[in-house]
This record gives sequence, structure tokens and C-alpha cells, in this order.
Amino acid sequence: MTSGKSSSGDPGRSARPVPEEAPAGPAPKLPERPTIGQVLVAARLAAEQSVEEVSAETSVRVPIIHAIEEDDFSRCGGDVYARGHIRSIARAVGLDADALVARYDAECEGKARPAMPLPLPVFEAERMRSERRRPNWAGAMVAAIVVTAAVIGFNLESGKTKETAAAADAPSVKPSAAAKPVVRPKPKPAVPKAPPAGQVSVKISADSGDSWLEVKTSAGKTLFRNDLAKGATQTFNDPKQLKVIMGDAGAIHLWVNGKDLGTPGDDGQVLKATYRPGAVQPG
Repeated sequence: MTSGKSSSGDPGRSARPVPEEAPAGPAPKLPERPTIGQVLVAARLAAEQSVEEVSAETSVRVPIIHAIEEDDFSRCGGDVYARGHIRSIARAVGLDADALVARYDAECEGKARPAMPLPLPVFEAERMRSERRRPNWAGAMVAAIVVTAAVIGFNLESGKTKETAAAADAPSVKPSAAAKPVVRPKPKPAVPKAPPAGQVSVKISADSGDSWLEVKTSAGKTLFRNDLAKGATQTFNDPKQLKVIMGDAGAIHLWVNGKDLGTPGDDGQVLKATYRPGAVQPG
């Protein structure tokens, strides 16, 4: 039995292989940038607010807030509404609303459009053709052609004679001047009358699009809380005051105490206002 020698020449110790260096693994991934929904969730939790509290403050429904926090903007109904909801929620939880809306425009614009239904298949109706056998009327057709030619010749001769006589007897008629088209004025929108003294009146019309709307009286009674469809108009009255929340101030037309105030805000802007008798500006 022979004893091995190490590389250093020391008998009785076998040479040990030098361990090879392990290949370098992939570099660890850096944490990704948080999404808009993650930013809103973190800010809401830091502000110690629940989804229901944010919904009560912003008038944005709870299911829509949940969807936005999961970066699902399809429930907003469009980019205009998505911007308005993000702006309202960001302000409620203490974030820079304009910066978050700008980030939505850069990253997520177009994702708030509702899914379009698939087109229905179009079936072409089968064309039914029926062939009918025609009888042979050769002899009758020849006779009819001869008679028709004779009648046409007679009518042409008699027609020329009548035209010559009518032209000689007809009086000269001067052409009348062309009638001018009647221009009808466009109908103007009805302006609401001023309310009686000591009352407040608010008229709201959804001119350019749908808008969510909530109106409460001075006693806290809810007169309206729903979507106001495009083209629809609502009028509200109260002896003391009316509290109004408009989900899209750029889509509506506003009259207060009989005075036309036009469009009160920008597209997608959520506007809260309180109106009182005798005043046209919120107080």
C-alpha cells in the first residue's frame, strides 16, 4: 500500500482539489415603481381613512374606489371621469392631485374606456329566385308593335298641330323674382324665472355629457343623488339653502336664482357648492 503525497511533499496526505468559484447569479431585481392604485392605497392607509370615509368625502362610489386602487379604470366610464375620480381621491388622502392625473395621462390614458361588445354575426339572407315559363306570344307581339307604331305616328302629328296653336294664343308671362328663403331664428334655452323672495333656486342641465349630481336641502334631505344624463335638466328649490355636488362640472350648465352662470368648472372636476336666497355665488 502506497501513501500519497500532497503537492507540498508532505507524505500521508492526499492532495485536495481547489474549489472552483461559483458562477455569479443574476443581479437582484430592484423594486418596481408603485402604480397609481398602490400610491392611493398607501396614502389612504397613512391617513388612517377607510374606503367608505373617502367615498363619503369625494362622492365617488365605493366599488369605483376599490377598482381604481387595483388599477382598474374601466369602471370609471371614460378618461374624463377617471381623471376626476383620481383628482378627488388624491386630494382626500393628501396627495398632489395634478401630478397623479398627469401620470395617468402619460401611463393609463385610454384604459378607462368600457369594453366594447363584440359585433353580432351578420347572416346574409338566401335569395330565392323563381323562374316562370313564358308563353310564346310571337304573333301577338308583331301585331301589337304595328298598332303601337301607328298610334305614335298619329299622336305626333296631332301634338305638333296643338303645340303650334297653343304657342300662338299663349300670353307672354314674365318670370317672377325668386322667393327669398325664410330664416328662422334658433330657439333660445329657457331661462328660469327668479324665485320668490326668501327662497333659493338652482337649475342644472347636462349639456355636453353625463354628470353625477347630489342636491340636499338645508334640513339635510336629499332631493337628488344619481347620474344626470346628457340633455336632462333638473330644478331644485328650498327656503334656506341648497348644497350641490357636481361630479363633472365641465359637462353641465348652471342657473342660480334665475341668473345664468354658464359652465361652473372644468371637465372631470368635482365641484361642491352651497347656494342661498338672493345670492348667485356659493357661500
